Amino acid sequence: TLPCLPGARPCIPKDFGRGSLVCVCNATYCDTLDPLVLPAPGSYVKYESSKAGKRLERSEGRFQSSLRTPELLLTLNISTLYQRVKGFGGSLSDAAAMNILKLSKQAQDNLLRSYFSESGIEYNLIRIPMACSDFSVRPYSYDDVPKDYELKHFRLVDEDVKMKV
Repeated sequence: TLPCLPGARPCIPKDFGRGSLVCVCNATYCDTLDPLVLPAPGSYVKYESSKAGKRLERSEGRFQSSLRTPELLLTLNISTLYQRVKGFGGSLSDAAAMNILKLSKQAQDNLLRSYFSESGIEYNLIRIPMACSDFSVRPYSYDDVPKDYELKHFRLVDEDVKMKV
C-alpha cells in the first residue's frame, strides 16, 4: 500500500480508445489531490475535468461584484439559502463491488483511498441499493413470499453479504 504523502500526485492518463482519458490507479500508483481547504470569503476554488485531459485541475479566483462578459454571467445571491449539502458520494452497486473485488488488495486500497481519503475526492456518503438493481447480474429480492408482512422469509443473498455488507 502507498503511504499517504502530502501534496498532489498527478494523473497518469490512459486512453482506452473511447475518446476520453482515465487516470491510472493500480497497486503501485494512484493520483491524489491536496487536502481540501475552504477558500477565504469572497473567493472560490474550482476543480475542472475535461474530455481533453484535465483531471480535477484546481484553480482559484475571486468573486467580483459586477463583471460584464459575453461568455458567462453567474449571479450568486448569498442572502438566500435553499438547502444544506450533507456531502458528496456515489453508489456502491453489485457491478461496482464486483469490479473492486477483482482488484488486488493494494489496488483496492488505493482506489478506495482515492474516493474517501483527504488525499482523494473526500466522498463522505455512499448509496447502497437494496436487493438487486439494474447493475446486478441477476434479479433478486429479500423476500419473495406473498403477504409475508412479518418478513419471516427475509434473508440477504450472497451478493449482499459479499459485496454490500
